[in-house]
Amino acid sequence: MFKLPTSLDIQFIEGKYSIPLVVLSFLIAFAASYTALFINRRIRENGFFHKNVWLVLASLAMGLGIWSMHFIGMSAFMLPIHMEYRISITILSIIPAIIASYLAFYFANRKNTGIYTFVAAGIFMGIGISLMHYIGMAAMEMEAGYVYKPDIFILSIIIAMVASFASLYIFSLMNNFMDRIFVKVVTAFLMAIAITSMHYTGMAAMQFYTIDEITAGHEKHEMDVIWVIVFVTISTVSLFLLAVLTSQLDKYVDFRLKNFDALTKLPNQKQFTDDQKKEDKAYSVAIVHLHNLEKYIVAYGYYVADEMVKSISESIEGLLPENVKLYRTEANRFTIVNTNKEQSKKLYVSLEKICAVLKHPLILGEHSITVDMVCSLSKSDDPAWVQEHFSNAIAVLQSPSTVYSHEVIEYNPGIHTFNFERQLMVDIQEAMDNGDLFLVYQPKVDPENGDLVGVEALIRWNHPIYGMVSPGVFIPVLEESQKIYDVTDWIVERVCEQITVWNTANVPFGQVSINIPGIYLTSPRLTSTLNENLERYGIHPAQLELEITETSVIHDMDNAIAALEKFREKGLSVALDDFGTGLSSLSYLKRIPISTIKIDKSFVDGVPASEKDSELLKAIIILGYSLKLHVVIEGVETDSQMDFLRTLEKQPTVQGYYYSKPLEANELEVWISRKTLEIIRE
Repeated sequence: MFKLPTSLDIQFIEGKYSIPLVVLSFLIAFAASYTALFINRRIRENGFFHKNVWLVLASLAMGLGIWSMHFIGMSAFMLPIHMEYRISITILSIIPAIIASYLAFYFANRKNTGIYTFVAAGIFMGIGISLMHYIGMAAMEMEAGYVYKPDIFILSIIIAMVASFASLYIFSLMNNFMDRIFVKVVTAFLMAIAITSMHYTGMAAMQFYTIDEITAGHEKHEMDVIWVIVFVTISTVSLFLLAVLTSQLDKYVDFRLKNFDALTKLPNQKQFTDDQKKEDKAYSVAIVHLHNLEKYIVAYGYYVADEMVKSISESIEGLLPENVKLYRTEANRFTIVNTNKEQSKKLYVSLEKICAVLKHPLILGEHSITVDMVCSLSKSDDPAWVQEHFSNAIAVLQSPSTVYSHEVIEYNPGIHTFNFERQLMVDIQEAMDNGDLFLVYQPKVDPENGDLVGVEALIRWNHPIYGMVSPGVFIPVLEESQKIYDVTDWIVERVCEQITVWNTANVPFGQVSINIPGIYLTSPRLTSTLNENLERYGIHPAQLELEITETSVIHDMDNAIAALEKFREKGLSVALDDFGTGLSSLSYLKRIPISTIKIDKSFVDGVPASEKDSELLKAIIILGYSLKLHVVIEGVETDSQMDFLRTLEKQPTVQGYYYSKPLEANELEVWISRKTLEIIRE
């Protein structure tokens, strides 16, 4: 293996490489690496197929790539002798390549893996690649002999180990970014370099010799490179297509599990909600409600209850007219959406038939079960919001007058009292469109000179039915339904529009503060909304301030800080509202990139009557200024409170009824004019 024969007639044979085949070998290694990476990214995703399926597919793709690169690289090396390959050993050589690839992806996908694990994995993978290479070389049959140069032989194995370690380590570091095509391309390129460098180093370790005379000229090996290319191409492409198809199937199964009811195979509540994004208006919505489903579960068990629901589902589906959509939105409720005006009458007739059928006992094996149920229906002559119809149908079911006696009950606003919170959710969009929702602005004043330094935009709702609804009532409802994001976008646009008006009229308003709710702070949608409106209305970022609360950042501190830093870099101010009311405000102050703290009203209420409250308020103000922050104190209402604040060495900005209640835009302009005249007179 390492020693030449002692014959004096030894003639060394020099070979040369076909550059196109060398390039092809690298491209095959690259293509196989990319395919393996494409398949491997599914390992970290939860899906229908077990992660081992993706691990095996990735290993096969990588192993085939290493093996095929080897034999194309061998075919690129031309010698002036005849050469063949023993098929059995050739096929055997692929096994170490696949095993080495399996180990590589197995270790690379493990969590919390230390550097020594990668060293061990690199050694094993390097040995696997080397075994594949040298077993493949042992398959050669030719009219010549060969030996290995020991130093280069050892070097090739070391290169295989080091390259394997480097590839595994880099792959592990970049694994979280494998969804990006550029990262996959770069990683596949590095892996291809690792594979080919080992192969060609191993080839350089070989010395070919013969004792007989040889004719001049170089020839390709007997094993035609074409069949290798065809085999490898078919194998790699097949694996890639299988990965794509399996991935799509996995996504489809995941979609079915998330969006369809497993028992009835009908679309579920999530799909019902998603469909409203495509078609959000309908002529009628009905709900088939099975009353007290738990009673049947207790009496007959889950299996019989499930069979009962399946039987009812099939009956409903069979009796409904075409072009209506049926959903199982809850365990005991089926929702029907009709978007075709001509089908409204047919739907009503179908609902009556459903009630009539379900009035008769269901025969399930040995059981005869009578189901208590009712159909609620909301309809309109013109298309209305699906959610509004749905809420009306729910109101029918929630009404004390509703009995479950197999009948169709139409929504009647005079009889079926609508759930107040649902009404607010339904009405919010209309309120934004027609002006029921509006903004008021409360001034923030520098008490040292009486200057207006800014205003806070506050939302108000004059409901056509309920009158003025308190923000303390409707904001929690909007937050729960996530409508608060739409409302916040509306506020941002209205404020920017108003700032443009004031800029044009030279109204000295200072800066406008906007309250940003909860997790919306880290949403890309908020960034997009701010950028869009600042550009559209030509607003300087310094004229806006975002007010956040501790709860806005506590749920995801790192992402919240990153978002706030971007807002600050853009020139926006950031204020921490309700400071002191949370449990951890002091610990967050040094981390959150804010420009202002707003001291909560609760710290002012007892001042100056309570010495303890007074000293605490003073300490908070001093703390704020020592951190180079602007300080605003909310809820100042009385002369005694203002007298106390004037005794401080540095007085905070004041917001409260002492100076003004929240004002509508035109009222604020009058207030500013009056305030300006007072300052001039003084």
